[in-house]
Amino acid sequence: MKTVSQLRDLKRSQYEKAADGWKKVSDQAQTDMDRVDQQMLAKIRSQEGDTKDAAFKALERLSRNYQYIQVECGLIQTALNGLAADLEEPQRRLKRALGDAEENGLTVSNDGSVTYPAAKGPNGEKLPGGTVRKQAHELFMDANRPSPYTPAMPNAGRIETGVNPKRHLAEQLSIAITGALKDAQQIDDQYKTTLSQLSAKRGLKAGNAQWSDARSDRAAVDKVAGDNYEQNGIPRGDSPEENAKWWKSLSEDERDAYVSMYPASVGALEGLPAEVRDSANRVVLQEEKARTADVLAKHMSQEPNRYHLVPRGKDGLTAEKAETAEWRKWNDEKTRLEELGKGMEAIEGRFRQTGQGGLPEAYLLGFDTKNLGHAVIANGNPDTADHTAVFVPGTTSRLGTVEGDIGRMSDLWRDSSREAPGQSISTITWVGYDAPQSAMPGMGGDVIPEAAFVSYAKEGSPRLTSFMEGLQVAQGGPEASHTTVIGHSYGTTVVGDSSYRKELATDDIIAIASPGMLAPHAEDLTTGTEHTWAMAAPLVDDPVPLGGKAARLGGFDFGVSTWNGIPYGVGFSQHVPSDESFGANIVATDSDGHSGYWEEGSVSMSNQALIVTGNYDEVRRG
Repeated sequence: MKTVSQLRDLKRSQYEKAADGWKKVSDQAQTDMDRVDQQMLAKIRSQEGDTKDAAFKALERLSRNYQYIQVECGLIQTALNGLAADLEEPQRRLKRALGDAEENGLTVSNDGSVTYPAAKGPNGEKLPGGTVRKQAHELFMDANRPSPYTPAMPNAGRIETGVNPKRHLAEQLSIAITGALKDAQQIDDQYKTTLSQLSAKRGLKAGNAQWSDARSDRAAVDKVAGDNYEQNGIPRGDSPEENAKWWKSLSEDERDAYVSMYPASVGALEGLPAEVRDSANRVVLQEEKARTADVLAKHMSQEPNRYHLVPRGKDGLTAEKAETAEWRKWNDEKTRLEELGKGMEAIEGRFRQTGQGGLPEAYLLGFDTKNLGHAVIANGNPDTADHTAVFVPGTTSRLGTVEGDIGRMSDLWRDSSREAPGQSISTITWVGYDAPQSAMPGMGGDVIPEAAFVSYAKEGSPRLTSFMEGLQVAQGGPEASHTTVIGHSYGTTVVGDSSYRKELATDDIIAIASPGMLAPHAEDLTTGTEHTWAMAAPLVDDPVPLGGKAARLGGFDFGVSTWNGIPYGVGFSQHVPSDESFGANIVATDSDGHSGYWEEGSVSMSNQALIVTGNYDEVRRG
């Protein structure tokens, strides 16, 4: 804003109207993406012929393009609203100065100069008028403009012999006016630069490069508009109920801005609506996918020498090759990055399955690539579901292995839907904690497996507690949906630690192949004896949940009171959920192996579906 009239007459509402226009485009892109994902792709899957794959890929690319357009238009919307907000203060300062000038008989020119009229001095002498155009640095030693001045009273000005008293007022007003113009111009230039970076060109093919740019675009918008939507305003460490209250307090524009600029923070907030978290986390997924690919490519270009020669023999004259420690470290990081990419592909694979076999839309309720990565994926909207099931997997679960767990919950959704016709179901895969990674002995793992130690459960259970509380808040309270938590293997230990503190917001718990739940008895859990269920295959098929007086494979460091004080290795009697003495409802199973409880058509799967839908009388007992 270079002139007084430009800033004075500026209609900031025009920027806000333009922002509303971009919001409509962003919302329409979201709608179009949903239509492609939920209708068009679903129809293509049922087609046959040579063109099916080509059409499917074209629609997938179209869906990604719509998502990218949604993100970029959302950032433009946020930037325009930020521009309107940021220009409010310099415009207000200008109008206040113009009002003071008019009140005191001064004239302001379009360039910011102020003209004051002639006046009489104390002795009746004539003091000439004049015109001044001043900036703060001309009157003050430092380069910082002073705080906005206090509005002058009529005819204010200090008396100085031979000096027109209104000259000083004119100088102060000119400083305020030129300062407001300078600030407005600086704001305008900054936003112009930022907005010029945001675009969705014709023929766009949104790929890794575009999503990397989207991350940079977000940082640029945050730099200019962040003060209007401070990231510090996002709750941190608050309860899900407080998170939901904060979200409800925001205007629609503020919500859009927070999702556009801070998707990772918004997507991680327990208690927010599933649709909001899904929209935010899908953006995070695309950007992390691009970032991980870039990091992996750079990492692959820096491979160190794999082998070095190690002397052997008494004379040391011969040598053999051995892998270097540097290469092993490099290879471990390569494997981690590749696994993260594999997990992200699996999540996108579930998005593509919407409509297949009746599967509902998927919701990404949590996602990050910290450590080995985490993901929370729902089949169907849990906020509106009549029945909700949350699956907590055990040892070796991580982002890179999430595909199998997603498949289990998709199958459970289908079975549960058959058991409750006319009712809505949501089944959720919750890989929200850092699970132990080494398998049990005899399964390719260590002699003393990580799953034998309780620390993973102690660190993971508060996260599960918070997620379940947030789920209940988003649903509208404990009566809004019948909820079941399903733990498998070490996952039951996480569930047990959360439930033992009477903090787990659920109606039923199913413990599958549990090595122990850190609770002496089912009555000590949130769900009590009536709504705690346990299933375990025979010892020959699944040795993990072995309890009673036999030596168990895991949990010897759990340190719970259920050992009854008998030392480890002396025939201790720790209860596991599949022991009758634990007090849970023992459920029939026909599964083979430690991970076979979700086989299609199995009694194990049928029983889970019956419990999830509240058909307790039909559950086959063990």
